[in-house]
Amino acid sequence: MDARLNLFADPLAAKLIKHFNAAGKAIADSALPAATQELVKIRASQINGCGFCTDMHTKDATAAGESAVRLHLVAAWREATVFTEAERAALELAEQGTRIADAAGGVTDEAWANAAEHYDEEQLAALVGLIALINAYNRVNVAVRQPAGDYVPGMFG
Repeated sequence: MDARLNLFADPLAAKLIKHFNAAGKAIADSALPAATQELVKIRASQINGCGFCTDMHTKDATAAGESAVRLHLVAAWREATVFTEAERAALELAEQGTRIADAAGGVTDEAWANAAEHYDEEQLAALVGLIALINAYNRVNVAVRQPAGDYVPGMFG
């Protein structure tokens, strides 16, 4: 399977991805825990059906030492006992932020307040930015049918 558009060869697409990556670097360098960042990226990617990002972020999380049990349970995090209360709050915010079009009220006050109990203002900014950014990456990759399965951690930098 080939992508509909080569995101790395097309000059405009490459420029856009470069800016996405710069935003991602700012988030990665924030005080939001790296494990939480990967969990959020995985969950949004699962919801959006983005195989490329799901592949990438599960492999990156594994390379960073994340357990297989936790990775296998991201999709069922509500029933799983392996996530901290802070991670659960981030995953709830990620789900609601990803499903904005499906939810009449968007992100609920309850989900926001729960996240705010666990994360400071900078971390919340990083979390909101991360949710927006992974959704953008997902939409690009799903639209162009970016193939999944061949990602190797570190291959993009």
